[in-house]
Amino acid sequence: MKAIVYDQAGLEPEDPRALYDADLPVPAPGPRDLLVRIHAIAVNPVDTKVRRGIAPEGPRILGWDAAGVVTAVGPEVTLFQPGDEVFYAGSFLRPGCNAEYALVDERIAGHKPATLDFANAAAMPLTSLTAWELLFDRLGVPEGGGEGQSLLIVGGAGGVGSILTQIASRLTRMTVIATASRPETQDWVRQLGAHHVIDHHRGLVDELKRVGVPSVTHVASLTHTESHYAQLVEALAPQGRLAVIDDPATLDAMPLKWKSLSLHWELMFTRSYYQTEDMIRQHEYLDRVARLVDQGLLRSTLGEHFGRIDAANLRRAHALQESGKARGKIVLEGFGA
Repeated sequence: MKAIVYDQAGLEPEDPRALYDADLPVPAPGPRDLLVRIHAIAVNPVDTKVRRGIAPEGPRILGWDAAGVVTAVGPEVTLFQPGDEVFYAGSFLRPGCNAEYALVDERIAGHKPATLDFANAAAMPLTSLTAWELLFDRLGVPEGGGEGQSLLIVGGAGGVGSILTQIASRLTRMTVIATASRPETQDWVRQLGAHHVIDHHRGLVDELKRVGVPSVTHVASLTHTESHYAQLVEALAPQGRLAVIDDPATLDAMPLKWKSLSLHWELMFTRSYYQTEDMIRQHEYLDRVARLVDQGLLRSTLGEHFGRIDAANLRRAHALQESGKARGKIVLEGFGA
């Protein structure tokens, strides 16, 4: 099968060795695995972080967002059958989805939204799971609740921010404030349901006051947490909650003490990495997201379509992802002849 791999860390995305085309055997499904023929993939920050920072023992397939069709199943599979259209984010422990075929445990895959094509569906899984877990599992906001509370989303125009803005504004009663700095990204998050949009380059506390929100009860810090940390602590109301998904070099919890603020980490890979007893929650969440999409309550966050799935296009996608200027998700589709 065709696959795109890397075999050394630290290369710039423009370097042809950073990601290159390879021919590998089609994998065989284990007991609870689906063998999926990949139709479309999306690129996430984790792809570029792994490519830059983790040296593999041999050629490694990256990619943790896919949509495709089940072609075979393991003997213990009960949730899917061959011919089902699926979307999923996969496990950090296994080869990724930047290949014609990939394996995924049925407990972390969902049925693809019927109203979306493969490209738009591929933009959804990793960010939807991250946003859903962050809001409902980590911050503990009840679905349909949050009356009188507020959520500040730092990085509202990115992949996770784009779906979190939708979920929070449509499935809770919270006031949603998203950060975005460029006119096009500000328009984007408004379209997705943000009640207020502020510019993080102008100071979060001052910007919140400008829109009439003196403090917030919840924060989802999706990017540059280190840069904004002091202002996030200042902006949070006493007994507020801060959720983080990025990778600050350090994060001192002591400033949280006087306000009794709580800190929550969200990593979508935790359930599959540790094979937790509730791993099947990710299947349930993705199926729920699919139903919400088909009901017209959520929309795909596809931002740019980079064409067919090959090494050259994937390197371009990694370069844009690393630039910090991507709006929504970057998607590639089809392997060609």
